[in-house]
Amino acid sequence: MPSAGALLCLASAVAFGAMAIFGKLAYDEGATVGTLLAVRFVLAAALFWALVAGTGAARELRTMSRRDLVLALALGGVCYSAQAGAYFAALQRLDASLLSLLLYTFPAMVTVAAIVLGRERANRRTAAALVLASAGLCLVLAGAGAGALDPLGTLLGVSAAVVYSAYILTSASIAERVAPLLLSALVCSGAAATLTLAGAGGGELRLGDVSAAGFGWLAGITVVSTVAAVGLFFAGLRRVGSTTAAILSTAEPLTTVLLAFLAFGESLAAVQLAGGALVLGAVLVLSAAAAGKGARHDTVPDVRSRLTQRMEGVR
Repeated sequence: MPSAGALLCLASAVAFGAMAIFGKLAYDEGATVGTLLAVRFVLAAALFWALVAGTGAARELRTMSRRDLVLALALGGVCYSAQAGAYFAALQRLDASLLSLLLYTFPAMVTVAAIVLGRERANRRTAAALVLASAGLCLVLAGAGAGALDPLGTLLGVSAAVVYSAYILTSASIAERVAPLLLSALVCSGAAATLTLAGAGGGELRLGDVSAAGFGWLAGITVVSTVAAVGLFFAGLRRVGSTTAAILSTAEPLTTVLLAFLAFGESLAAVQLAGGALVLGAVLVLSAAAAGKGARHDTVPDVRSRLTQRMEGVR
């Protein structure tokens, strides 16, 4: 495994893991959920289109089918908007560390859905992974203690993971036909349109309430946890392969937990840490299963690469 590729994947995981921290800090500086989402996706779309133009990927736009164009915009305008909305709404109610563990149940959810849809066969490894993920989620939630867990925030966090899983499965085919940067730009554009209109219509788009520091944190979400995170992951993916990249990406929730402790003093109970370890263990088991099969279709490592092709991370 080339060390440079591993470092790039780890840097991507750290960048993704910092997103919840940036979000919390932006909320403290006057940003609403609507403001955060609109600013993030408008800026991300602009940056991705600049990269598309700079790399020559715009040529593919001329030959892209109308069906793929509409599908890519719809993935952002419907699926990704719903996932991002649920995630950042949950972030207002839950600790960043807890939310990161709830969201990271999505690989197991994708595996279950792939089996139900007939895209993947059940085996002992996937069964073991699902048991680990389920037990880990139970420990994470139970360890919060009575009264410490916001019901609506928890529901939103789990919903974000469910929608994220549906998004991955839906985008699998188009991710094979459209260049990653172009697909990212289109998905961001669809999400920017939907979330800006929704924020303005619901009275949540209040740019005047955000301080200068708040705009700095919003820029951090866009540049660090969106564009840079995706770029770093793709650079690492080309060097180490999808299976290794998926395993290294488990550093993402660990980064969130560590940064949340350093920035806000958040801490997880011992039983929650044990639950988080089981959730990450499930991802490792699924990654090992994919490596053993030597296949890329509808496995967690491939899901992770497709996940970043659409944009994740932009999460």
